[in-house]
Amino acid sequence: MKPVILLVDDETDLVTLLRYNLERAGLEVLTAPDGEEALLIVSERRVDLVLLDWMMPHMSGIEVCRQLRRKPATRNLPIIILTARAEETDRIRGLDTGADDYVSKPFSTDELVARIRAVLRRVRPALAEERLAFGDIEMDLAGHRVTRSGRGVQLGPTEYRLLRYLMEHPGRVFSRDQLIDAVWGHDIYVDTRTVDVHIRRLRKALNDGGQADVIRTVRSAGYGLEAPGS
Repeated sequence: MKPVILLVDDETDLVTLLRYNLERAGLEVLTAPDGEEALLIVSERRVDLVLLDWMMPHMSGIEVCRQLRRKPATRNLPIIILTARAEETDRIRGLDTGADDYVSKPFSTDELVARIRAVLRRVRPALAEERLAFGDIEMDLAGHRVTRSGRGVQLGPTEYRLLRYLMEHPGRVFSRDQLIDAVWGHDIYVDTRTVDVHIRRLRKALNDGGQADVIRTVRSAGYGLEAPGS
């Protein structure tokens, strides 16, 4: 499953160059020319990281970052700000707003790809490891096995993909449409109620040993993984 990068910039030539290099590096790239469209895309599509230009018309990258951090579903979405503003005070402002990293223009595409991979490794361990863990749940990606407190958990293919995606993004809440896009694919029609069915099956399988429920349901928002008592 390729990481999905949303590139938000109004410079057409730069977007074309970055998209080519990011796709060549094995990333899937979505683009938006302004902040308003970026917020719309994030609400409708699976996005693993946002590359966000600071200076844009109508809505600055800082304001987009601020709005993403206010929403529970995107509070932990990785954000890298791209900007020509290189002053230390600007970097501090960008990071204080909630950005995970800050890249000053001009920059090399190799450096940018390295920064993206570094941020993604922090939030998607599967990019660097063959094993995922969340609390007492472990997923062996190479062996395609799931255990909880040492007990084998039997999952169907869809529940396995659903759990893997949630474990790759702990703490984040995803809407049903975002989960459909990530687990089933955005080219396939799936009724949103189907997500609820598979979440129930996943819950039943994970909690069969009497353990606490780690799947968080956020009313009118969606689902995510959360440690009990947090």
